[in-house]
Amino acid sequence: MREVVVGSSVRVRVPASSANLGPGFDSVGLALGLWDTCTATVTDHPGITVDVEGQGAAEVPRDASHLVVRTMLRAWDELGVSAPRGLHLSCHNEVPHGRGLGSSATAIVTGIVAAQGLAEVCRGVAIELDRTFTNDLAARLEGHPDNSSASVYGGLTLSWSDAPELGTRTLRLQPHPEVRPLVFVPAAQLSTAKARSVLPTQIRHGDAALNSARAALLVLALTSHPEHLLDATREWLHQEARRDSFAASMGLVDSLRAAGHAAVVSGAGPSVLVLVRGAEGAAVAGMAGDDWTVLDPGVPAVGAQVEDVTPATPAT
Repeated sequence: MREVVVGSSVRVRVPASSANLGPGFDSVGLALGLWDTCTATVTDHPGITVDVEGQGAAEVPRDASHLVVRTMLRAWDELGVSAPRGLHLSCHNEVPHGRGLGSSATAIVTGIVAAQGLAEVCRGVAIELDRTFTNDLAARLEGHPDNSSASVYGGLTLSWSDAPELGTRTLRLQPHPEVRPLVFVPAAQLSTAKARSVLPTQIRHGDAALNSARAALLVLALTSHPEHLLDATREWLHQEARRDSFAASMGLVDSLRAAGHAAVVSGAGPSVLVLVRGAEGAAVAGMAGDDWTVLDPGVPAVGAQVEDVTPATPAT
């Protein structure tokens, strides 16, 4: 197996994401301009250490159980690269944890990209990020591709898979220039596992038909006809089933939609995403109230990036 070399280092930058956008359950993702940054360095000190600042710093582990580390080890295994004896991560997080903004997907993508970057540095070649590998492995580890694909590619993504063994396929779409996301972030957290646990195992055929029509409309509205965003973000599969889990979020969604704004629960919640057009953003932001932090992150045109590379210094 190939090995990574002591002294090698890469810095990786990965954006947040919002998933579903209403009816696009587990398939549609939108990158958000909140970035997690991680510098991974191969050391000659046995063991794994992690420094974290920013969002979630008080909550995440500082050892081999950290999600970025676990993902790096999995990626190296799939790439045929031996894990190093020593590894240090320095992480700065902008993505809020447990708020439906793809923090776990961001960490997973970070780990895969960092593992690839260190493997390529140690080969002595220019880093060419394999986004197909990154996208597929991230979707398998996350369990669904919507958040992770948006973090990998940036912009607006549409993902699907016929079967896990066949991999995930993703199209990157260009959002309409008038459309921009506002995110209403509450203080409370909600784990994705808990949010998914309340989803029904079966749905009515009529609800599936209604949802499929709006999912198709969603892609059209986001890319070329934003005047249809309010209708396009109506859904029947997941938000109502989770209402009791984030009652305040659904109350805000109801109020915003009643006022004519395309509001949805962001991913598994409890953040609320509003797709605004033109100058209406200020008025929409004013509807949040004091219990919400309003973010205007924009949609990054690029996804995961290897920003800086430090090859190992040859011994003298």
